[in-house]
Amino acid sequence: MADSSESVHSMQQPVIFTTQTQYPLPTQKFMIPTNWRRYHLSQLVNKALSLATSIPFDFIVRGEILKSSLGEWCLENGVGEEETLEIEYIESVLPPQKMTDFPHEDWVSGVLCNLQGYLLTSSYDGHIRAFDYSKNVAASSHVHNAPVTSLSLVPSPNPEDSKYTVATSSQDLTAAISSLELSSDDTGTKTAILATLHLHTAPVSSVTSNSSGTHLLTSSWDGLIGLWSTTIPSTDEVPEPEGSGNRERKKRRKVGDESKPRRKAPINVLKSHTNRVSKVIFGQEPGANTAYSCGFDSTVRVWDTDIGVSTHTIAAAEKPFLSLAVSSDGRHGLATATDRTMSLYDLRSNDSAITSASTFLHPATPSCVSLSESGNQVATGAYDGVVRVWDLRSTKGAMASVKAWDGEKKVLDVDWKRGIIGVAGEGGVEVWKVGEAVN
Repeated sequence: MADSSESVHSMQQPVIFTTQTQYPLPTQKFMIPTNWRRYHLSQLVNKALSLATSIPFDFIVRGEILKSSLGEWCLENGVGEEETLEIEYIESVLPPQKMTDFPHEDWVSGVLCNLQGYLLTSSYDGHIRAFDYSKNVAASSHVHNAPVTSLSLVPSPNPEDSKYTVATSSQDLTAAISSLELSSDDTGTKTAILATLHLHTAPVSSVTSNSSGTHLLTSSWDGLIGLWSTTIPSTDEVPEPEGSGNRERKKRRKVGDESKPRRKAPINVLKSHTNRVSKVIFGQEPGANTAYSCGFDSTVRVWDTDIGVSTHTIAAAEKPFLSLAVSSDGRHGLATATDRTMSLYDLRSNDSAITSASTFLHPATPSCVSLSESGNQVATGAYDGVVRVWDLRSTKGAMASVKAWDGEKKVLDVDWKRGIIGVAGEGGVEVWKVGEAVN
């Protein structure tokens, strides 16, 4: 009787290829030698497409990236040679390659990679910082008197070359709007706190801007979500608390202190969560009035910010959520949880107790998530210090993973923009390049 490994090499498997890329093949059945691996399949697709420049592809079989030979996969999954397999091919992505790091003296809670030429960070020392690509500190501002928990770049309708608006949230129970002016000439950099946002009675866990830069959302451990205008008022909207030094502050205000940050009040408060709110984000489409949130009450919620109500709730069983990302069309949400999972949900389903369409299991708690600009891949950071890159069509394992820093230092935030992944956490900040693979 022939050895099973020898029979694998002598067999052929009927296969039909599908794809969502811009390189579709005509529907037809291929007889594929079972000893073929990813490289051979990629060569076949390229040849069948008659592409002038070779494009590397990966292959997904029943929700799993093919990493072995086709025959080995069939043996492991009990697939006979008479069964026709449907295999989806996707464009390959190289494993992340480390570009550089940006050491910090304290933990880094947030990182933004979407500002051309600069990297923005928020830290537990209360500062926000801007680094240029040469690792020089282009700007630094002490915004909060407690750890900063997140930051968001506020788009400007009339952007200047070097002036930006940044929103931050903090464990000091406030959020803030700051201006950041980055200049390449000898005038240096200018930073200023424009306003502080006052609503919450517990640490503020996240802050986010809408795509037009007109509004902010804040989430808090007090279970509330605040909706704010980004307009800076001429006077305080929230009075200063009574206490030591308040009389002297009022006296200085009478003689005029235009540099003092204005105290803003929310324009609406969104109430529905019954425990800590971990994350809140706006929908990405311009003019959108939709927001999304997740929390320790094991729910993911969809909001209409115009009327201030929750329009849809996804309830999970004992799954405190830590972070959230939503597709650009608002159809799917990815939520990470303390049970070491990332779950993919259909946000337009009418079933409030729907189970996730896909679940991605991590060896350690995934603290943060960021979708790639293509929308098919996602990066997660976890408390084991590992950043993992996933394809949403393959739930069986990460496509690639990288270890940030040395030792067991937690990853607290990831941001995937313009082909790079920024990693923030207990070890500072690292930047990894994620590019297309070459055969």
